Amino acid sequence: ETSLRERVAGSAGMAALTQDIRAALSRQKLDHVWTDTHYVGLQFPDPAHPNTLHWVDEAGKVGEQLPLEDPDVYCPYSAIGNVTGELVYAHYGRPEDLQDLRARGVDPAGRLLLVRVGVISFAQKVTNAQDFGAQGVLIYPEPADFSQDPHKPSLSSQQAVYGHVHLGTGDPYTPGFPSFNQTQFPPVASSGLPSIPAQPISADIASRLLRKLKGPVAPQEWQGSLLGSPYHLGPGPGLRLVVNNHRTSTPINNIFGCIEGRSEPDHYVVIGAQRDAWGPGAAKSAVGTAILLELVRTFSSMVSNGFRPRRSLLFISWDGGDFGSVGSTEWLEGYLSVLHLKAVVYVSLDNAVLGDDKFHAKTSPLLTSLIESVLKQVDSPNHSGQTLYEQVVFTNPSWDAEVIRPLPMDSSAYSFTAFVGVPAVEFSFMEDDQAYPFLHTKEDTYENLHKVLQGRLPAVAQAVAQLAGQLLIRLSHDRLLPLDFGRYGDVVLRHIGNLNEFSGDLKARGLTLQWVYSARGDYIRAAEKLRQEIYSSEERDERLTRMYNVRIMRVEFYFLSQYVSPADSPFRHIFMGRGDHTLGALLDHLRLLRSNSSGTPGATSSAVFQESRFRRQLALLTWTLQGAANALSGDVWNIDNSF
Repeated sequence: ETSLRERVAGSAGMAALTQDIRAALSRQKLDHVWTDTHYVGLQFPDPAHPNTLHWVDEAGKVGEQLPLEDPDVYCPYSAIGNVTGELVYAHYGRPEDLQDLRARGVDPAGRLLLVRVGVISFAQKVTNAQDFGAQGVLIYPEPADFSQDPHKPSLSSQQAVYGHVHLGTGDPYTPGFPSFNQTQFPPVASSGLPSIPAQPISADIASRLLRKLKGPVAPQEWQGSLLGSPYHLGPGPGLRLVVNNHRTSTPINNIFGCIEGRSEPDHYVVIGAQRDAWGPGAAKSAVGTAILLELVRTFSSMVSNGFRPRRSLLFISWDGGDFGSVGSTEWLEGYLSVLHLKAVVYVSLDNAVLGDDKFHAKTSPLLTSLIESVLKQVDSPNHSGQTLYEQVVFTNPSWDAEVIRPLPMDSSAYSFTAFVGVPAVEFSFMEDDQAYPFLHTKEDTYENLHKVLQGRLPAVAQAVAQLAGQLLIRLSHDRLLPLDFGRYGDVVLRHIGNLNEFSGDLKARGLTLQWVYSARGDYIRAAEKLRQEIYSSEERDERLTRMYNVRIMRVEFYFLSQYVSPADSPFRHIFMGRGDHTLGALLDHLRLLRSNSSGTPGATSSAVFQESRFRRQLALLTWTLQGAANALSGDVWNIDNSF
């Protein structure tokens, strides 16, 4: 039913759906139901001035127009304007692809790049192209990247794929603060907005472009199935891309329903699903919305039968998800000062069913052990008589290597962890190593999802609902929060392993990693000490239990760097965030010690090792880690640091 309704953020269809879902929540046994409205800057195509693509001859004269089959398909937050340049084929548009192009004598600078959908987000592709000096980006779906199974439906060659290109989440015109109507901030734009235009095109148009490319033959792994002959890198003939999207201030609505907890009502277990969709959005948001409504109904009937969770359950239907988790990020920005003190965990129902061969949990390390125990309680949707855990272990004895994945930026769960410091998880059933072909297209219909799953959609959706439901019961009902706070010790160790190979280079400069090791040691000791304390404590002591729960639920928050402003670097998490304060940035900086300046990643990045910058990065990272260890230790008189 949801997939049949027009529900683009800000549309009349969405307003009607919002009322219906709010009414559905109001009929259930919930303690509170309400709606939050944000006024956000969204970008839409201009029907009077559609985006265009033309050939350009050597003299720079604009020639024949290439038809963009569907004027509705666009990249929200693309730069607007027109650009002209020769065409170059750049695989997925990753930094290594662009470096490879340059190494083969084809410079992306000043050119239009043709890249294929997948592997990294649209926003990352455009950012990388911009870093290498490209003029613009055309993004197409490569048939070779999708299932070749003749029994399964495939994407039509006239379809282009929609995707926003803001490297970030939320409203890019109010970065780091909320878009409520009364916020009178000066106009400002997110640093993640691209300065070059981008446009999706279909496989048919891409094959016309690829046919004209000359220059070196593309590497074997860059080849595709559109031509029947090898792809070349280019450069090819000139093209002129014109993008006329326009920005509109649009009201969006998040809908909330709450079951209040019995003894810790101020601690929330949050579960959410995106409601909006650019097309039919069956896999994108209709499945998640349906599961959310069913979970509300189920927990509501449990409440009628006497169930009362220890902590509050907060069910949320998000708006503006297709523009980069806008609804969820704006809500987080609006309540940033309280949420890390109140939200225990976030469970995302987005992208839950994209196939049924493989099961992935994109998650914070704190939830890994809980996910393992819940997998043992839910039956596999496609292997009768087996639990999901048994199905996974059958493929790979190391279950977590098979199942656990990092949180991607294009998930609503990412902002909860990287921005607010709340552990989060998103479950997905996927096709075996193949992307779901219809995501973000007008063919993401209920019929196509049903066909891809060969009739198993109800069973797979039910498995996700049971997983999420069991997780919610444990998180809202267990006396002690089932979060594995010791797990970050292993995460730190794995990351330090990456630093280790540079210890010689650092020693030569009089620098040492000893303090990072010492901070990790303190963290592990603090975790072990807390475990012992809990184990030997009086079980019925409510005051103690609450104190322990507060310490456990804040662990993720302790990994947000306190040394950067959320307005400038919203994703402050040192392991999962983005920016100079992260461990990833420290490693990238260290690698410059080994690479000479000719191997610079982009045209614009500062590509020399700077010792003062490195010292600062290392000091702040070490102290964030030490701070996490101290916080886990509890009261200041219990901290046994030898500084």
